[in-house]
Amino acid sequence: MSEYYDPMLYMSSSGNANTMGCAVTLKEPIDGDILADSADFLRQRFPYFYVKGRLTEYDIIPIPNPLPLTVRNTWEPIVFSTEESNYHLMAIKYEGKRLAVEIVHALTDGAGFLPYIKSLLFVYLSKKYKISFDATGFRLPGQEIPESEVGDPFAKFDIDAAEAPIYQKKPIEDFYRINPDPKGDVRYFYLKLPEKEVMRYCHENDGSPNALLSVILARAIRKNDPKSEKTLNITIAIDHKGMLGNHENYRLFANVAEIDFPKCIENDDIERMCTVTRGKLMLQAQPENSIWYVKKLKATHKKLEMMPLEMKFDIFGKASGKARWTAAVSYTNNRSFGSLDPYIEEIYLLAMPTVIDVAIEIACLNHNFYLTFSQNFTDDKLFRIFLDELTAANLPYEVKRDENSHLCDIRWK
Repeated sequence: MSEYYDPMLYMSSSGNANTMGCAVTLKEPIDGDILADSADFLRQRFPYFYVKGRLTEYDIIPIPNPLPLTVRNTWEPIVFSTEESNYHLMAIKYEGKRLAVEIVHALTDGAGFLPYIKSLLFVYLSKKYKISFDATGFRLPGQEIPESEVGDPFAKFDIDAAEAPIYQKKPIEDFYRINPDPKGDVRYFYLKLPEKEVMRYCHENDGSPNALLSVILARAIRKNDPKSEKTLNITIAIDHKGMLGNHENYRLFANVAEIDFPKCIENDDIERMCTVTRGKLMLQAQPENSIWYVKKLKATHKKLEMMPLEMKFDIFGKASGKARWTAAVSYTNNRSFGSLDPYIEEIYLLAMPTVIDVAIEIACLNHNFYLTFSQNFTDDKLFRIFLDELTAANLPYEVKRDENSHLCDIRWK
């Protein structure tokens, strides 16, 4: 029987793959053979990612998968848990100088996944250039895997005794929808912003990167539809593991703080909007809120424990089709890959905007912020207004490319 902290793989199903990924551009074209060898070499250090799903009456249990990981010279989607992916729940693609690693989101979150990306690049670049890089900060074969990485992330807490936090955000029921009738088309826009300019602006306007971009996105959404009176409900991602002091565990324990932007504040200046946004974020991003979240998740797991698997698929499938918020901003806080930095041009984090209409995923490397602006519609009007808001804030940017979603699907076998 699975524990409450084990991956809930039934959160993913055909049509609701709930896939995440990381796309990296290197300085030179990818060598596919070396990339495949590197992925195979990392198996012993990251066994929890080299798995397949074993279906039972009540659950999908991750078990070791001895087959090679699919590493393919394509940018087209690969179907997880099928022969195409060797039944893995992770796959690697490459094309020219770009590579992408994609994985079932139920296994991990951005904070848990980034160490794998760093280690994959470490091994690949070491093999390709025959260089002995400084291994400080990388998870590599031969190291002991600590219990904090693979065990109960909250073992030191009495989760059952947790009490409700002083402040809990009441949900907004009738929030604004950018795209009330999504058809499944997902488009990605990739931007590069200089870290120095963004942080200067944050310091001058009482912001942080995620708060600032939430404000700029809210302003753009208002200008995209100025007649709407509805409140915008924009979320900022929270890593509950990190909030409670465990930054090593690979499991998915990310959730969100909800920031409401009512119509009445649309003419407020950016400094005031950033201050209010940071205040709302700090109220929700407290250790007691995280412990309470984990307690509720544990109770939910117990309720679902003996529910038939098909019923779980149905519940999560319906939940994935119901919008919860207007938009989302997520910032995976990493500024360096150490000795590998000179070999990397860009890094972008990828996710599917399913229960939201627009998402901004933020990564930082080589003194630049890399933004993935994803949306569940194809028209670029809102994105262009967002760029106008960056210009109005004197934030320089470079649009690198745009493309339709290539994230993997899943089909349980």
